[in-house]
Amino acid sequence: MDSRPSLHDKDMPSSGSKGSPGSKASTRKVSQNENTSTYQWNSSHDAGVFGSRKMVLHVDSTMSALLEHEDLDGDGLITVDDPGPKCFSPQTLSSNENQEVHIKGNYSLANLLQELFLAKQDGEEYIELDSDQLTEDPVPRVERFIKRSWWNNLSRTIDASGIAIAAKDPKAEDSQARIYVPRGAPKQHAYYSKIAQEEPSMRLDVQWLPEGELTSEYIHSLDAKPGLLALEMEEDDSETGGLRGLPFIVPGGRFNELYNWDSCLCAWGMLDTHPHIVKSILRHFAFEIQHYGKICNANRSYYLGRAQPPFLTDLALRTYKATQHEPDSKGRLKLAILAAIKEYHNYWMSPSRYDDVTGLARYRPIGAGFPPECEPTQFVHVVAPYAAKYKVTIAQFIKMYNDKEINEPSLDVFCLHDRAVRECGHDSSNRVEGVCADLGTIDLQCLLYKYETDIAHAIRHVFNDHLLVPAAFCASGQAADHVETSAVWAQAAKKRKQVIDKYCWNEEEGLYFDYNIATGQQSDFETATSLWPLWCGVASPQQATRLVEKGLPKFECIGGLSAGTEKSRGLVDHARPQKQWDYPYGWPPHQLLAWDGLKRYGYHGEAERLIYRWLHMVMKVFVDYNGTVVEKYNVTTLDAPHKVDAEYGNQGMNFKYAPQEGWVMPFAPLRLLAVVQLHRLDVLIEYTDLDGRTQALYTGYHSSTHMLSMHWVWAYQKMGNLLSFLPKHKPDSTFEAAEYVFATRMPDINTIIVGIMFNVPSPSGSGRITTADIAKVLQYREPGFWGHVTAELVQNFYDELRNNENHKPSQNPYKFWKLLKLTGGETNSKAYTETVLRMQKHVTAASREIS
Repeated sequence: MDSRPSLHDKDMPSSGSKGSPGSKASTRKVSQNENTSTYQWNSSHDAGVFGSRKMVLHVDSTMSALLEHEDLDGDGLITVDDPGPKCFSPQTLSSNENQEVHIKGNYSLANLLQELFLAKQDGEEYIELDSDQLTEDPVPRVERFIKRSWWNNLSRTIDASGIAIAAKDPKAEDSQARIYVPRGAPKQHAYYSKIAQEEPSMRLDVQWLPEGELTSEYIHSLDAKPGLLALEMEEDDSETGGLRGLPFIVPGGRFNELYNWDSCLCAWGMLDTHPHIVKSILRHFAFEIQHYGKICNANRSYYLGRAQPPFLTDLALRTYKATQHEPDSKGRLKLAILAAIKEYHNYWMSPSRYDDVTGLARYRPIGAGFPPECEPTQFVHVVAPYAAKYKVTIAQFIKMYNDKEINEPSLDVFCLHDRAVRECGHDSSNRVEGVCADLGTIDLQCLLYKYETDIAHAIRHVFNDHLLVPAAFCASGQAADHVETSAVWAQAAKKRKQVIDKYCWNEEEGLYFDYNIATGQQSDFETATSLWPLWCGVASPQQATRLVEKGLPKFECIGGLSAGTEKSRGLVDHARPQKQWDYPYGWPPHQLLAWDGLKRYGYHGEAERLIYRWLHMVMKVFVDYNGTVVEKYNVTTLDAPHKVDAEYGNQGMNFKYAPQEGWVMPFAPLRLLAVVQLHRLDVLIEYTDLDGRTQALYTGYHSSTHMLSMHWVWAYQKMGNLLSFLPKHKPDSTFEAAEYVFATRMPDINTIIVGIMFNVPSPSGSGRITTADIAKVLQYREPGFWGHVTAELVQNFYDELRNNENHKPSQNPYKFWKLLKLTGGETNSKAYTETVLRMQKHVTAASREIS
């Protein structure tokens, strides 16, 4: 069957005609630049393009033919769920039209689709494509997407240029563009009023917020007419009204508002490429604290009563460290620390949240009724009995309850806890549902301990132990222009550690737990946030050891850390449905804080292992599913872990042809690889298992051979179940097991021979690996090509390689393997090539003899 697209003569432009491939105006050029990894996708089952070359393709016809040929489920994506044929030969417009190009494998075909779509989106008729782009190492590919495209596409502003987009709220029924402005920002009110007057088609409704403290009743009254909350702006005479909006980042394309902890954690990955956005986010947060009393859950009216986990001081110090060479860095840090001090006293340590008996803080936001931003089906299991009692539909009951037409005290308590669940950021989880407003969660105690130690550090080391607090940032009862010193904050941190040790630490379990203030009992729900004491530094060395040895294994899965344990989640049924922040799902914040915390206490190997598990899983989805990146994953499986069956499902999957935004928080670790001092993640190898499913593994070259060995031990165990001829084999050491996998899973002959050089264990379970074993592996991997390989042929090639002075293994087997792979570097390229050709002749001769 001819897999080439049908390009008729009328589609072939004549030389020099308008729209010809040579026209810069109509042809998109795609090639790797100096920032792109030189390593290519290297897999026999996803072989990419046979022979590197440049191609000129007609965009529309090639894209249509590719989709018809490969997108068999019609979803606009090329994924492993499309059954085939995974080989496409486009009609090229290059000078040598008789040279047919074969593009093989899911990853390469998906990359081709993405490049064609982006060219079409730019209005290009033709695309000049470097075939190496299709087999590019996926790690730098996704990193480039994030830095050059996704961050920009996820940035928003609330000014004349961006308010039309930011005002859109898919979570609200009312589509009216509306913005609420605090009384202390009259310039913003005048600015938006002018936009509303000059652009009536926008239908922008500009509203004042009342002065003074906002009540639950007032916030609830705004649910019928939701809108944005104004953020910080700066003077700019060139803009309408003399103001310009400062940019911020949203966690995913579905959202248009500035979030709290989502934005903080995204900012970790933006400091090196988009520091101006991170600095703007800090100014927005200070504005929110000054005018709304806290950093809101997000800047929407229905979030006025609640916050999210506080990360301000951490982000402020990270930003200061990265930008301290700039003249305004100290002033920016001062603004953030002053804002954090006000938020700490007025919000987090306010009487409703701080329990003066235990000294624990809790999430306890104000509000009334069911939250308007939630999915309609989220409360069905709770509301159904009440709707039946009143003989109305669920929707009718929710409206009656929200309008206070009926009185149900038990629902009042539920909604109190539900608001707390949303403020704690883990919405939702069986860990906190129905009890959150009474819990002194371990995560909040850690975050406030971090506030206290960060503020103490900044005052002592940056502000010479003397920080003047102006009236705008004074908490209730504080005198204007009073001085803050580090000793007060260090003492507060010391006291909080004592509280955490008393109420949250469990020596027997080796874990930290939440504490229920109402019942006076420690929770028994095992949560990944019990690793946060490592991140904030509140754990003692002895507690850290206990936590890593006994606690960490409870959450570690094949794809990273689960949010909780299966034991704590319990039975899932209609009455107790699966929650997205429970086992088996893993989220980026838990991974990031655990990695940083483990490194802080010297557990580098554990941190590296967890990073590889997470990035391996995330990259596998990116490769197998046309560039998909989502907000959460099922970390217990590598088989489509992005397909989540809980609550609203997953975010980041609603696109066709090419991802243009992604859900970037899972890739914050690309910026944080320095946390574990990894040098690079070089190659992602794809292979097909016995069931025909596509699998993937990382290989990498870096300083930590221990981490690589441990990673490949896991790989060895995984593959031992896939290869029918491999018995249950317990290796003599982790290093031997790692090298055995290295040798037997790479299809090229170079690595196979290195397996013999390493003298790795035999799959027979006794002795060392033999040339016969290697021949059998080759025959299994590529029966069409290696089917005639014999042990003698492998031995001949090994002898050729061993006798070549330029290819004797050094004391560093990784270096030698790398030299074999990267010919033309330190190796003698000519001698190497001649050796390979002699081996190929052996194979050809054997094939003829057998035939």
